[in-house]
Amino acid sequence: MKILRTLIAEDEVLAREGLAAWVRECPQLELLGCVNDGEQALAAIRTQQPDLVLMDIQMPGLTGLQVLRILGQEAAGALPAVIFTTAYDEHALTAFELHAVDYLLKPFSRERFDEAIGHLSRDQAGTQRSLDAIQALEAAQSQLPRLEPLRRLMVRDMGRIIPLQVEHIEHLRSDTKYTAIVAQGRTHLVRLPISHFADRLDPQRFLKVNRSCIVNLDCVEALVPDEYSQLVVHLRDGSRFTASREVSKQLRADSL
Repeated sequence: MKILRTLIAEDEVLAREGLAAWVRECPQLELLGCVNDGEQALAAIRTQQPDLVLMDIQMPGLTGLQVLRILGQEAAGALPAVIFTTAYDEHALTAFELHAVDYLLKPFSRERFDEAIGHLSRDQAGTQRSLDAIQALEAAQSQLPRLEPLRRLMVRDMGRIIPLQVEHIEHLRSDTKYTAIVAQGRTHLVRLPISHFADRLDPQRFLKVNRSCIVNLDCVEALVPDEYSQLVVHLRDGSRFTASREVSKQLRADSL
């Protein structure tokens, strides 16, 4: 019996710990490690080359889909087998089922986990199924109603509720379970994760430069490479944020 070297990429602590316990108990699997965001997953897959990845779709930094897309562009046919962990609705789940790549729907059950492992085979067909699943899920997501970009936020400040125009936001920073929203020189701390805003901000105006920061491109003064060739985003208010390697690469590719 081939032992499958397994990586877990999951940002939810309870889900990650539960999967890790099941992997350790499964004689067919060997746990290589756990990561909690997309960028760590990408790095771990590149360096450790696992046979199997249990990967969440929604993670900070890069989504599970983006991780697989990048890997697919780097080395077609060399992808590990992937079991998605997801909380998506029936459209996405149907897409997965049609393309025969497996998934674990949150909250997980041990029975479903064992079934997914039982179906797994580490071969080229498995790799192709993962690529098919990306296309299938993206097609399913494109059919879902899209939320309109935010135009205004209502934030609490010193007992008051203040309307905040989105175009006045200079940047957003993740602060554990909170997000610091900086606008017109003032900082508003709201009790929501930065992921709550990431998909609702106009992508033509806002850019997520790393897993904990989103900047308003209209407030950017310059992008300056650091000693590691990553771009540092200089805002007009003096703030500095280092873009991730993937974002730095994309920004260079998009520049004239």
